[in-house]
Amino acid sequence: MELLHIVFGASSATTLAAAFELDETLKGDLLYFNEDLSIGPLFILDTRDGQTNRRQWWQQLMGVPAPTQGQPAGEASQATEPVAVEEEQGDFEQVKQLKARLKTEEALQVWIWAGQNARDVTGYYWLVSQLYDFSGRIHIIYLNNLPFLNDKGAVFYPTDLHQILPKEFLKARKLARPVSLAEFELDGDEWHRLMNENAGIRLLEGGKKLKGEPVTYYDKDLLQACGREFQKASKVVSQLSGKMKFPVPEQFLAWRLKELLKEEKLESRGELKTVKDFEVKLPGGEQTGEPA
Repeated sequence: MELLHIVFGASSATTLAAAFELDETLKGDLLYFNEDLSIGPLFILDTRDGQTNRRQWWQQLMGVPAPTQGQPAGEASQATEPVAVEEEQGDFEQVKQLKARLKTEEALQVWIWAGQNARDVTGYYWLVSQLYDFSGRIHIIYLNNLPFLNDKGAVFYPTDLHQILPKEFLKARKLARPVSLAEFELDGDEWHRLMNENAGIRLLEGGKKLKGEPVTYYDKDLLQACGREFQKASKVVSQLSGKMKFPVPEQFLAWRLKELLKEEKLESRGELKTVKDFEVKLPGGEQTGEPA
């Protein structure tokens, strides 16, 4: 049997790869999808139009200017081409290559690893909805509310694969099981529900249940983290991220800060590039001192 391991995110891939060195029987090819489908538009993402719409959303989020008429979207900016946009496109191509490989390599078995977080669960729904033809060869290892040992020997409940020690993956492998035909049907339906709902973000409520919320969901928390005096936008983002059980990408929170600035709910100074380049504060109050 030949194994192909799949994870969502580069950090998870690095941790799992380290576990391969501890057990020869676990070794196999490793594929990771970098796109975070727990945020942003999903409508008709199984079509080229849907994928283009999502790419343009990423460009907006990353601050890439919209293309002029007749200019390809991917060439909108020569100076600040966001890596995430390219990786997102790569994910769709990687699925095509995966399906082609499964057709030609009949002994290939796929193990999908997912942690208890919205990114992994949304990614699982997206992926498994496209692999029905290979039922019996697609396995899931969902580390849902399971105890592991940290580097100090204490029990904890990880939400992300990268939080798990490589040696702990050796016992987690025992959880691998085939995705059932019923799951292919139900989880495929769930993916279509998520596409049609097209929420701004998706939150994990427990198990594999995702709840959609608007993109403005964290705006009140961002405003609450701001004061009447200027502070680095990066500090506001890190302060909010530190309170989250399931952190969202920094780029998303930075984009929301910029949207709040457009709505004049916040004031800024500095260049509105990355969160390290500008400061924010609530309207009013004293504007004193030099930038921090």
